[in-house]
Amino acid sequence: MSDGALTGRTVRLVPLAVDHAEALLPSASDPEVWQWMPRPRPESSAGMRAMLQEMLDDPTRQCFAVQRLDDDAVIGSTSLYELDLVQGRAEIGATWFDRSCWGGPYNAESKLVLFSHAFDTLGLARVALRTDNLNTRSQKALTQLGLVYEGTLRSHMIRQDGTRRDSLYYSLLADEWPLVRDKLLARITAKERRVTQR
Repeated sequence: MSDGALTGRTVRLVPLAVDHAEALLPSASDPEVWQWMPRPRPESSAGMRAMLQEMLDDPTRQCFAVQRLDDDAVIGSTSLYELDLVQGRAEIGATWFDRSCWGGPYNAESKLVLFSHAFDTLGLARVALRTDNLNTRSQKALTQLGLVYEGTLRSHMIRQDGTRRDSLYYSLLADEWPLVRDKLLARITAKERRVTQR
């Protein structure tokens, strides 16, 4: 789309704006949603706006608000960051979804759309994701998709509770993308079926 949006079957990733703050605050201020995020949890509209502005000011970041297609509700956010077109690499992060959307197809399809943008549009050679060593759910999901565990950065950053976090790195290369794309499509289809059967 000419407006920079990336559209899938159930979600649309639209360029993030500070004006998305009010729509994103309920999910971002939820402690359970924010549990594994390395940045402070925004607790007010002003704090949310400041966080979004900081993200938008980063020239190596492409930030998106995630809209659900059936009602245009903003249900989360995701980003490409540390984007280096010369070296052909980026990371995916700053991803969160409203708790009401957990278990649905939205996170998987957001990954599908963003990976497609990274590999098929931007022509990147690699995309990486990192996760907290305690976030076993994320580690399992990344492994099941076919991303490759690369290693652990020990004592990599400080969690919000003051403890030190190890960060586990996973990556996907351009020649591995078609197989992962097929796995993501299968996962999205299965999740869509579960949602319609409820």
